[in-house]
Amino acid sequence: MISRRHAIALAATALALPAWAQARTTRIVVPFAAGGPIDVTARVLADAVKDSLGTVIIENRPGAGGNIGVSQVAKAAPDGLTLGIATTASHGINPWLFKQLPYDPAKDFAPVTQMLRVPNVLVMNAETAQRLNIQSVRDLIRYGKANPGKLNYGSGGNGSAGHLAGELFKNQAGVFAVHIPYNGGNPAQLGLLSGQVDFNFDNLATAAANIRAGKLKALAVTTAQRSGVMPEVPTVAETLPGFEIDTWWGLVAPAGTPADVVSQLNAAFTNALQSPDVKGKFAALMAEPAPSTPQAFGEFMARERAKYERLVKLSGAKVD
Repeated sequence: MISRRHAIALAATALALPAWAQARTTRIVVPFAAGGPIDVTARVLADAVKDSLGTVIIENRPGAGGNIGVSQVAKAAPDGLTLGIATTASHGINPWLFKQLPYDPAKDFAPVTQMLRVPNVLVMNAETAQRLNIQSVRDLIRYGKANPGKLNYGSGGNGSAGHLAGELFKNQAGVFAVHIPYNGGNPAQLGLLSGQVDFNFDNLATAAANIRAGKLKALAVTTAQRSGVMPEVPTVAETLPGFEIDTWWGLVAPAGTPADVVSQLNAAFTNALQSPDVKGKFAALMAEPAPSTPQAFGEFMARERAKYERLVKLSGAKVD
C-alpha cells in the first residue's frame, strides 16, 4: 500500500508527462542485437528520459543489416510511443546496397534527433606497421604506391562502412589494396589483430582498447576534425582533403507522427543528450552526443544518402 505522499508524487509525475505518454510505455526499437554500442546508448537514453516520458523500454529486432527492426518502426502507429534507431547503414548505405528495402528511408520516418557520432579510425596491426615502417597516412600511401597490390584491408562485409571507407581511401590516395570481407566487424578486427590483413577502417569505440594496448597502430580518424577522445591522432583529411566518414545513429518515429509530439520527444531526448551523466557514459564508448532539431537531423540524413550513393557505386558492392 502506497502512502498519501507517494500517491501525490506519482500523480504529479503523471501530470508532467505529455498526454500521449501518460500511463503508457514508449518503446525504442533497436535494429541490432543487445550488448553492442547502439543498444547500450539507447538504454542509457531510455533511462535518462524516464522523468519526462515515463517508462521507456528497449526492444531488440536484429537482422538483415538493420532492415528488419527499421521496417517495424516504419509500420508502427504514428502515436509517439514507438521510436526506432536510424543508423549510417539503414538510412545511408542500405538504400543503395539493396535492390529493394522494406521501408523508404526518406518517406517512412519522422526525424526526432541525432543521438551521436562515433569517429572511425584507420588502424594497422602494430607489428605490421613497424615491419613496413608505416607511422602515418602519408607512409601508408607511399608504401601502397611503391608496392601495388601488396596491401590488403579487412571490413565487416561487402557494403559495410569499413568497406566503403577503404574504397574511398583507395580512390583519393591513388593506391590499390585488396579488400578482404569478413562476416561482421568483430571477425574483421580479429583478422587485423592476427595479421591476416594489414589495415582496417574500424569504429573507434571498438578499436580503442587495442590501440591503447599497443596491438593496433592508429594512423588517423575519419572525421573532419580530430576526436576529443584521442586528439593526438590526426585526421585522414589532413593528408587527403575532403575525406570524411563517421558512424552515427539517431532517433526516428513513424511518418505521420504529429509535429507537436515529435517536438516533445525532441525536447526530452536532446535535454538528456546534453546532461553530464549521459555525456560521461557516451564518452566511455568514444561517442560524442550530437543532439539536433528534427529538421537538422532530416537534412543530415539526406546528405548522408547522397554521399553513400556515390560510395556504394564506387565500391560496386551489392547484397542482392
